[in-house]
Amino acid sequence: MNLNLAKTSKRGFDLNDKRWFSEKELLKLRKAHEEIKWLLDRDYKLESIMNFVGGRYQFSTRQRDALKRGTCSTENEIFRKSKKLNINNLKDKTLNIDGFNLIISLEVALSGGTLIVGNDGLIRDLAGLRGTYKLIDKTDIAIEYIFKYLESKEVEVINIYLDSPVSNSGNLKIRILELSNKYEIITNVILVNNADVVLEKLDYVVTSDSTILDKCDSYINLSKSIINEYIPKANLILLS
Repeated sequence: MNLNLAKTSKRGFDLNDKRWFSEKELLKLRKAHEEIKWLLDRDYKLESIMNFVGGRYQFSTRQRDALKRGTCSTENEIFRKSKKLNINNLKDKTLNIDGFNLIISLEVALSGGTLIVGNDGLIRDLAGLRGTYKLIDKTDIAIEYIFKYLESKEVEVINIYLDSPVSNSGNLKIRILELSNKYEIITNVILVNNADVVLEKLDYVVTSDSTILDKCDSYINLSKSIINEYIPKANLILLS
């Protein structure tokens, strides 16, 4: 089936990142990260903190996004880590996957785009698609890595939730199901109006979305494991 994959596309790649995340800038970002965390621990609102700290260091919008996505309070960090499941104990399990969240992060990793590792240990991208999505030349590889890795862990079932209002969610569903035929994992791709609302009530969740992480019963840090296994040259920025 022809899904009009882009010939070559770099998801979440920005040439200016060499400047925004240079060694010199990283020193400032890591210092700011600690300051933001300190203020969050004292119940200041994130938006107010970002305006204050971002202005003080004169950070770019992209740098501010990195800090915003990669910083949480100590309380949230401990709470999230307490719900993290062992990646090596997935035999015969059913996983509930935040489809766009996982696939886009892997596409960004394959594109050499910047990925942020926050103090909660989760990887987050800076792609900022905001309701628009198009399959690219990295999409199949990302999906194959998901199946390949989960099959190696003997996962039995995966439920992949996609937000139906996002453009091309139907095409992505078709492609996932086509590629799933090569693997033994039972695969369900479910289009829903809002994946967050569904996933936050489940266990064995795969996502890096903070809202879901704080509400779901348990989660697996799958993107980090897949990237470490198959995309070792990914551009990971550690804030702490």
